[in-house]
Amino acid sequence: MKKLNQFDTLVIDEFEEDKYHLPTHSHTYYEIIYIIKGSGIHQLNNNLLPYQSGNLFVLSPDDVHYFDIKKTTRFFFIKFTDTYFNSNRKLSCDEFLLNTPENIMRDKSLKENVLKLDETCANILKNTINNIRAYNCKANISTSPIAFYQILSIFGLIKESLQQQNIKITGSGIDNDQIISYIHQNIYKPKLVQIKSIAEHFNISQSYFGTYFKRNFSISYRDYISKLKVQLIEKRILNKQLSMKQIAYEFGFTDESHLSNYFKKQRNIKPSAIKKL
Repeated sequence: MKKLNQFDTLVIDEFEEDKYHLPTHSHTYYEIIYIIKGSGIHQLNNNLLPYQSGNLFVLSPDDVHYFDIKKTTRFFFIKFTDTYFNSNRKLSCDEFLLNTPENIMRDKSLKENVLKLDETCANILKNTINNIRAYNCKANISTSPIAFYQILSIFGLIKESLQQQNIKITGSGIDNDQIISYIHQNIYKPKLVQIKSIAEHFNISQSYFGTYFKRNFSISYRDYISKLKVQLIEKRILNKQLSMKQIAYEFGFTDESHLSNYFKKQRNIKPSAIKKL
């Protein structure tokens, strides 16, 4: 099966045809597809979704699709890579830093239903698409805040449509139990519990993760990691099954001295004193 690649951060594409020029395919990037005019069947994964003027579809990497055109169709594509939203995180509101557009686009329910918009939202969507079409003449569209906010507003309309249709996004957002589970599984691997790594794993902004964690767990992420690590180290010492060198290695410290200094800083007591308790 053909897989399309894209290396530009953002590509705007518009064309009209009677027969879709591509075979059934997938791609490595994300697509927002708006139907300016025409009708037919959108074959999306294993679903057959009738389309007409005003319909909107969102595709994530590895989705498989094809358009069976019944009536001459004019398509409007917004194609972007992971880099697009990541490079514009500073422009996003908190809600989209948590429930990212990428997460929304991956959701299975969006591949099984045609989004329905009321007249007001349909007109707003049409105007938004026309704004992007008009602005596409700019050479710097991939870095333009104006284009970014227009695209981001489409996701606001998607979320409103889902609420009106009582469709719940199951793949977006973060499960707090999953965060704690991830931390406990990877506490022995310092690089994996760095904010950069855990934020990437849960697809959340690095700058927002600390705020999110403290609000939901009533402790800063750094303090949580430190307390957990010290508790586990203390248990290892009291068990007397491992040497200090082995414990240091297990938790990613460079040597026993590094472990001892870390423990003393956190507990105001040397690990050697723990052994005597």
